[in-house]
Amino acid sequence: MKKHLKLTSLVLVAGLMVTSILTGCSSSSTNSSSNAAKTLTIGVDLPLTGPYSKVGMEFKDACQMAFDQVGDKIGDYQVKLVWIDDQSDPVKGVAAYEQAIQRDHIQVGMLNWNSSVAVALMDVVAKYQIPHFFPLGGADTINQKWLSNPKYHYWITKGWAESSKMTVAYTDTIQNAIKNGDFKPRNQKMAIYGEQTDWATSLGKSLADEFKAAGWDVVDQQYFKLGETDFNSILTKFKSEDVSLIAGTIGSPPSMAAFLKQAQDQKLQSLIIADALSENADMYSLTGSASDYVLDNRPLFVTDKAQKFEADFKAKYGFDPSAAAGGQVYDYTNFFIQVANDCLKQNGELTSANLYKFAQDKLFTGQEKYTNGILFKSIEYDQKSLPDPVVGEGKYIFPVFQYSSGKPQVVWPDDLKQAPLKVKN
Repeated sequence: MKKHLKLTSLVLVAGLMVTSILTGCSSSSTNSSSNAAKTLTIGVDLPLTGPYSKVGMEFKDACQMAFDQVGDKIGDYQVKLVWIDDQSDPVKGVAAYEQAIQRDHIQVGMLNWNSSVAVALMDVVAKYQIPHFFPLGGADTINQKWLSNPKYHYWITKGWAESSKMTVAYTDTIQNAIKNGDFKPRNQKMAIYGEQTDWATSLGKSLADEFKAAGWDVVDQQYFKLGETDFNSILTKFKSEDVSLIAGTIGSPPSMAAFLKQAQDQKLQSLIIADALSENADMYSLTGSASDYVLDNRPLFVTDKAQKFEADFKAKYGFDPSAAAGGQVYDYTNFFIQVANDCLKQNGELTSANLYKFAQDKLFTGQEKYTNGILFKSIEYDQKSLPDPVVGEGKYIFPVFQYSSGKPQVVWPDDLKQAPLKVKN
């Protein structure tokens, strides 16, 4: 009987020891889990390959530079960046973005370049309820879609205002130059050109509308496939139409260079607006003197802070950034970091749902704004501007400048003016 009791006692003690060990393991596992590093997985949409691959690389470097400066951390969250290569193609972009959601489990997205890709991705983020911050696609087709249904508000604003809000800068520049006697056109005829993309056609329409309202006769509009490099027939037509002004945009650097060089070879006697020319930081090595006298409307590295970024970027990556791509991406990445930090302070955690709601409550109402940028005094939104940033002096606005030997000189507005508009003799 005593032996039986001893055996029972030993079994009970052993059982208690096992239970204690298991409980300890469970407690240790729980503590380990609670102390594990939190991760915020961010999908960055950009064209790493395809006709805009150079822009995509600049995007990647500027974005990474901003996150490097905060140690890839937002609060106590480790940041994991997933690069989504949309190849400047809407179909490929949708496939790549869905893969990032399903395979890489991104919780939030940011950035974007091509407007046609943006229009397609708006359905993806709405379907999966992934908030996507500060895409740079700017076409008015995005605005129309965004305003058509609240489900598209997962496409969290735009980093680039629609063309109709920006093209007035060109008409003001031209009309002021005519008034001041700096530009004496032989007639009031002009032509529009551009790639067959949402952004280029949207810009072309806005340019046509603005210049018609200013008294110009738009005699021709020519759009061509992405990546085109033979423009001789189009330019010959413009020459035969005797236009004093041609205006448009080409995003692919080789295409833009070919357009300007062929215009120079044909001795086209027209003032040229080449919107987005400066987005290629080494454009002068491609265009040479063919870019002289050409007008563009984009942000510039003017302030000390902007010029420091420019120097730091070149030292880190070995090439000059453009203000339109690298500069804006750097600003909007830092704006996102600010938004995420403020959201974390308010909610105690970062989730897709929390980031989405914070954007609706704070960003969309103008309570959350970015005033520490290198290009703009303030980036902000309000109910009237959405999905665009508020455009105006001291906020989101670009100067118009004219190239001379690869160097931009501001010709509009007057408070930033560095030189009068000049015309090729």
